[in-house]
Amino acid sequence: MTSRQTATLQTAPAQTTLLGAATLRGVGAHSNRPACMTLSPASAGTGIVFLRSGAPVGAASLIEALWSHVASTRLRVEIGAGAGGSLSTIEHVMAALSGLGVDNALIEIDGPEVPAMDGSAGPFVAAILEAGITRLAAPRRLLKVVAPVRVAQGASWAELRPAPAGLHLDVEICFPDSPIGRQRRAIMLAPERFCAELAPARTFGFVGDVEALWKEGLAQGASLENTVAIAENRVLNPEGLRFADEFVRHKMLDVVGDLALAGAPIVGAFRSYRGGHRLNVALVEALLATPSAFATLGATPPRRATAADICVLRQAELGRSLGL
Repeated sequence: MTSRQTATLQTAPAQTTLLGAATLRGVGAHSNRPACMTLSPASAGTGIVFLRSGAPVGAASLIEALWSHVASTRLRVEIGAGAGGSLSTIEHVMAALSGLGVDNALIEIDGPEVPAMDGSAGPFVAAILEAGITRLAAPRRLLKVVAPVRVAQGASWAELRPAPAGLHLDVEICFPDSPIGRQRRAIMLAPERFCAELAPARTFGFVGDVEALWKEGLAQGASLENTVAIAENRVLNPEGLRFADEFVRHKMLDVVGDLALAGAPIVGAFRSYRGGHRLNVALVEALLATPSAFATLGATPPRRATAADICVLRQAELGRSLGL
């Protein structure tokens, strides 16, 4: 990103969307099923909405990326259910959109899981930047934390506290008796820092857990191409790590994607210890269930995506295929 692009996104009081479309293809890390995913512009107030191709056209086939639509947080975030189907492993593309400051997008995907790509948010960031980001004529809605909110499970916990501006992240993980050990990182989230410090960090897993995960129908598509694999107290990937603390950076990347399920950028300070998708989503739910803990700034009532949005997407696809 250029410094001019970064400054524009950091100070923009208006909502944003994509300037053009971006398409990515790959297989899911858990389902091992191929999918083609296209990110397209959306009007102000739409938010991030997924469309499962092949589902009946209508409201049921559109899945809004909101905490209230989360169906599972077991090793990934899955949203949706019923006639419109579900969609798994949305956290990395959500992190890319949130980290770059994209408020509105319509995402069509023809499979049950977002492609794993290389296990990071990097490919999504590259596609979004190539498509471009533009402002819309509507104020950005922000959720400002005004009182502490905390959730815990055993020794693990996550919390949000008030902060003057922006989103400050402080994440600590602990995996004793492994090459990960204890790692902690803190940053003030901004597009430039997200791209450089978090987006390239890949997901990771322990080879000793694979057989159990396979029995659950998980990790079917995991490989050294999309996962940092750990076994016998070492990293198996021949290229090694991208950062010495790549593990905690990836956990922080997941936090960015999970907090985006609030439906608007959060202004506050996030802190977690041994957290994960379950606690992150629970924290968003706890925040929004406590009206005294947050204030809404620059409020623009969100609009629900409809079948008309699908028509717009189809017209855009037709135009691209005809070279218009």
